[in-house]
Amino acid sequence: MRIVVCVKEVLDPDAVNNYALAGRLEIGDDGKSLTQAAIPRLMNGFDEQALEAALRIKDTGVECSITVVSAGPAPGDILKHAAALGADEVASIEVDPAALDAHVIASLLAGYIRTTGGADLVLCGRQASDDDQGVVPALVGEMLDLPIVTIARAVESGDGGWRVTRVTPDGDEVVAVTGGAVVTISNELGDPRYPTAASKIKARRVKPTVVAVSDLGLSADDSEPRVAFTKQFVPTIQGNCEFISGDSPAELADRLIARLREDSVI
Repeated sequence: MRIVVCVKEVLDPDAVNNYALAGRLEIGDDGKSLTQAAIPRLMNGFDEQALEAALRIKDTGVECSITVVSAGPAPGDILKHAAALGADEVASIEVDPAALDAHVIASLLAGYIRTTGGADLVLCGRQASDDDQGVVPALVGEMLDLPIVTIARAVESGDGGWRVTRVTPDGDEVVAVTGGAVVTISNELGDPRYPTAASKIKARRVKPTVVAVSDLGLSADDSEPRVAFTKQFVPTIQGNCEFISGDSPAELADRLIARLREDSVI
């Protein structure tokens, strides 16, 4: 059984938020990229939980291999991190993701899975922390002709397929999938494991398989972006605070309610 986990390298969202709160988040002259070179890059958090879901399946005794694949400029630290966590194979598709859209990224990932023997299960994070679109997994499922189950908190091997527990506003929902599937993992899965010091040292010697786009059998249409990223900017946020005075808590409450009614809030 083969499980493929798709991962993405992103800017550390906590560092980005800290720069934003300090008013130091700046966009470069190209209008598309941040100027802060000191912000570290790491594996997207939801994707790390997708890898954790694969490792938990393996922990139950299911005989499977776990392949982690990423589309990026070159094999990076995230693939060594995946190897340290327990991935059996790591692969990198050499592209510049900034110049591509979700359709092309999905085509690359689906092409890799198709040309390397397919997969019994494809796991992805529910969305990426940098663009928050969450459309790549659905496109991968469509391109591989596999059913897709979204926002999962647990995935288990079942009778000829998979048993997936989904997170919904009305509570957990359990679905059964026959055959292969694409499943997106949410943070409700729980905290991912940490690699041991020994596994980190061993992972340093791991050389990711580098895959050229020309080896994936994609058509010209598959390689052509349909959405162009033109601009990003840091919005200007203005806040106004008004203090309400009163001689007692009851008077303060009455004045607050009156003001909220004036503003048609209640």
